[in-house]
Amino acid sequence: MKNRERFMDYLAAYARKDLDAIDGLFADDVRLRDWKLFVQGRHAALAETAKNFESARSIEIDVLSTHESQRTVAGELRIRVDGEIELFVVDVVEFDDSGRISAIRAYLGRPSE
Repeated sequence: MKNRERFMDYLAAYARKDLDAIDGLFADDVRLRDWKLFVQGRHAALAETAKNFESARSIEIDVLSTHESQRTVAGELRIRVDGEIELFVVDVVEFDDSGRISAIRAYLGRPSE
C-alpha cells in the first residue's frame, strides 16, 4: 500500500470518527502538532483525537490536493464540522518503515474568498 492510500485511509477514519481504526494507523511514538497543541505518543494523540470527535456531531473532509514524497504525504483539506464550521487545513503526515503514521503536522489556512 502506498502512503497516499494510508493518508486517505486516515482521513476516512477521521471523518467516520473511528478511533479504533486511527489507533491501528498510529506508531507508538507518533507526534501530533497543530495550531493549538503538541503531543507525543500514541495514547496522547488518541486522547486529543477523541476530544475532537466528542466535540463534533459530524466531520466531512474534502481533499483538495495532495503531494507525496518518499515518507510524507501533504494534503490540502476542506473540513466541515457539524455542517457549519469550515476549516481549510494542510496536513503533513509522515510514515515510518512499517507504514504507520509517525507524525502529523496540521496548519490552519483560510478560504480564498
